Amino acid sequence: MDREKYGTPIEVLLVEDNPGDVRLTKEALKEGKMQINLSVVVDGLDAMAFLRKEGKYKEVPTPDLILLDLNLPKKDGREVLADIKKDNNLKLIPVVVLTTSDAEQDIMKTYELHVNCYITKPVDYEQFITVVKSIEDFWLTIVRLPRGVWNG
Repeated sequence: MDREKYGTPIEVLLVEDNPGDVRLTKEALKEGKMQINLSVVVDGLDAMAFLRKEGKYKEVPTPDLILLDLNLPKKDGREVLADIKKDNNLKLIPVVVLTTSDAEQDIMKTYELHVNCYITKPVDYEQFITVVKSIEDFWLTIVRLPRGVWNG
């Protein structure tokens, strides 16, 4: 991703209802080497409103990457993922499921819905930080994505 070269921060949307996991994710991304603007929504309905720039989210940036928990209030993460991948304006945004579930049916279902990758959250603090940093390293520095996906 070349946005960093041009001084434009990377936009990441975190869809997570656990305040502790939000805090840990912020800490891990702050320690990283990329300039990241992290937006956070705490339920599936707000996630879709954010992505579709509806209501109070009318002026938000389009994310370069979505970190999605599965177990969300109001609208489940699986439903959010299905909506993202059905929407021509959103389907090319990489979605990383970052969840506590290691259930095989959740893993299978999310891949059937075209998730880009599935990661089970570690419960250990240091391992959690390592996982978030590895997401940043892989998705924001190594992966090559098509031009124009995020108006860039």
